[in-house]
Amino acid sequence: MNYLAHLLLAGPDPEAMLGALMGDFVFGRAALAEYSAVERREILVHRQVDRYTDSHPRVVAARGLFTEGLRRYAGIALDVFYDHCLARDWARYSDEPLDAFTSRFYRYLLARLDDLPPRLRAIAPRIASHDWLGSYRDRASVDLAVTRIATRLSRNGDRLVACLDDLRTHEAAIAEGFDAFFPQLRGYTVRARALLQGG
Repeated sequence: MNYLAHLLLAGPDPEAMLGALMGDFVFGRAALAEYSAVERREILVHRQVDRYTDSHPRVVAARGLFTEGLRRYAGIALDVFYDHCLARDWARYSDEPLDAFTSRFYRYLLARLDDLPPRLRAIAPRIASHDWLGSYRDRASVDLAVTRIATRLSRNGDRLVACLDDLRTHEAAIAEGFDAFFPQLRGYTVRARALLQGG
């Protein structure tokens, strides 16, 4: 899952949402000690969500639609496309309008700038000023985001960009898989969080 999905799964508490976002920027167990109990919990939930997603039959089937040499990179393209599916059909998943949801989180994110992991601190102002989360409602943002991610890969970024052709070819089937998969992920996330809380 990409940023928007993790935030929705953690919401509505902004501290929990921040922890969910930090899951992509905090690594290892020792680093968890720097964050609040809520943030630590959501970083761990984030990791479990990613593992569940990667092994879910619908996601495995979606990766299988990509050309064999690209499947290793397809997961990144899928994560971004799933955020598009979520943003496009946001009213199906949340009673809070997307712009209100993202604006509320951006305010909290920027207020906590000094507490963020260094890499997140560096990009947080751009996330907010360019409305990265809300922009996913536009299909063109998927290609733009994937292309940007490809430039940050140490190698084989061209293979990630090549995934975009397969994604367009199979877009309807992948979106249908997301519609079936995401409610199951929400249920899993509730259970995973309860276990971490000892409930």
